[in-house]
Amino acid sequence: MPYPSQRPLISFDWAIKRLLRQKANYAILEGFLSELLRRDVVIVHLPESETNKDDPEDKSNKVDILCEDQHGELMLIELQYYSEWDFFRRMLFGTSKLITDYLKIGEPFANIKKVYSINIVYFELGQGPDYVYHGTTSFTGLHHHDTLQISPAQQEKLKKEAVYQVFPEYYIIKVNNFDNVAKDTLDEWIYYFKNNALPERYAAKGLDKVAAQLKVDAMTTQEKINYEAHLKNLAISHSMLETATLEGELKGELKGELKGELKGELKNRKSTAQKLILRGFDNEDIADITGLSVDLIEELRKEMN
Repeated sequence: MPYPSQRPLISFDWAIKRLLRQKANYAILEGFLSELLRRDVVIVHLPESETNKDDPEDKSNKVDILCEDQHGELMLIELQYYSEWDFFRRMLFGTSKLITDYLKIGEPFANIKKVYSINIVYFELGQGPDYVYHGTTSFTGLHHHDTLQISPAQQEKLKKEAVYQVFPEYYIIKVNNFDNVAKDTLDEWIYYFKNNALPERYAAKGLDKVAAQLKVDAMTTQEKINYEAHLKNLAISHSMLETATLEGELKGELKGELKGELKGELKNRKSTAQKLILRGFDNEDIADITGLSVDLIEELRKEMN
């Protein structure tokens, strides 16, 4: 495991909330997006939207930021710490809303913007051992099992080379699955997401800006107070979530144990009732002795005949 190259850095979620919205810091986001998408990304601006509004009192475990690049493509970066069972649907809603928000009434469908949904999560989203997943839309023939291609005329009109490029693309980075061994430049970014520090050696675009501009030591006194309060809130939220989860597990275990005990007790009572039936006791007397209902005893009597 590579050791960090310096003292702790400001966490990426706090940087999104406070620093990366400033044009002077666009290079940090550009570096991450360039490494993820494997092409040079230049951020033109951060569109005005609910996504990019900063609430100083926000104590949510999620943050997001919307970027538009030099090609007019939209990139929604969402970071979340705690699990949501319907997170996949939230991803779908986010891309769908952006598409409709940025197509004016009467505009041709050709003006629909390309959307990238980039999700940095610190919980187990779905099932899978990898820590980076990429999702696209493609169409496969039911008979020839071919992949539907875009026509030359459509390529010219849409400025796309493949069908999947027309549709939203999804990226999921499962930070907790990362083993802290940076095998490429994207891994170097994920190392930072997980550790709030950089690996001993790195070459990823934008990380030099992270090292220079996101130092905790460079914060003012008030900034440090605000940042420490943010980390404390996250720790408290994490502790509350763990406590709720543990309580749920304990309740489940107790419920299971009680259910098993009751099932065993019922079995014993039925066995006693069957023995009393064989000895000639009537249903009312057996009910008094075993605590079973007369109807249940009658059912047992019929089963034994």
